[in-house]
Amino acid sequence: MSEGTMQRRAQRDPSDPRDRRAKRLHRVLVCAAAVPAMLIASGCSSDSGSDEGADKGAGASASQSASPSPTVRAAAYKELPQPCAVLSKKTLEDLAPKAKAGKEGNSDDISTRASCSWSSLDNNGVDGSQFRWLNVSLLRFDSDTTRGAGDELAEEYYAKQVRDAQSAEGAKGTKTEPLTGTGDEATVVRYDLKKKEGTFRQQTVVARVENVVVTLDYNGAGLAGDKTPDADDLVKDAQKAAAEAVAAVTKANGSAAESGSPSASPSGSSTGSASKSASPSGSSSGSDKG
Repeated sequence: MSEGTMQRRAQRDPSDPRDRRAKRLHRVLVCAAAVPAMLIASGCSSDSGSDEGADKGAGASASQSASPSPTVRAAAYKELPQPCAVLSKKTLEDLAPKAKAGKEGNSDDISTRASCSWSSLDNNGVDGSQFRWLNVSLLRFDSDTTRGAGDELAEEYYAKQVRDAQSAEGAKGTKTEPLTGTGDEATVVRYDLKKKEGTFRQQTVVARVENVVVTLDYNGAGLAGDKTPDADDLVKDAQKAAAEAVAAVTKANGSAAESGSPSASPSGSSTGSASKSASPSGSSSGSDKG
């Protein structure tokens, strides 16, 4: 065998470790050339799905954090005073001199709704009689996540009470004016009611302090020929009594009153409230209405 033949066999000998390494290297290079395209396609598809899932998860989390449980500021006042004790003995003697104990109205929850009325008849025999009727109604609004803040609900009711007083059935010569220095806002509505017993002069004072609305009705009449009381005097008495009632509400809530908002200037003209047809004794226009 020639030397050249032996060299060629040696080069083709599969048992030669060098030959095996060369073949393996060739296969690796061929595979490496084909794999990148596959990896790129596979990688793009995999990354796209992963990012989409992450985006959806992040979006859901952001949506949850952007929609917290609804909240509303707490109502300033939590209590109402005892309604038949909101006026001083002196005030009651001035407004209803012949009245006995006040009559408390019915209520399912006196911390939310309360009222008291006084009736006075000063009988002068053949000279006639002087009649007076006084009623104080208190309505407190709690804050509610659905309806809103207590003071805002009270503002709405305050306006309704004024409107209703202005539109009382049978009212003559209705006048409306703002009242300063009584709660956060207050309005006086006055008018006359002609009845067979005589002319009844009606004063309705509606006041709001924080989340509580106070409605005070006061009317007077001269019966059996006695003279009709002076309207301006009745208005002054009604304003004084309303201020006392508002102060009683604030006092009943103690320190809560100190942390409440400062009194605001009352609106120049009010359009608010609950109508009333006064009875022969002069019925209230605003009591126990919500």
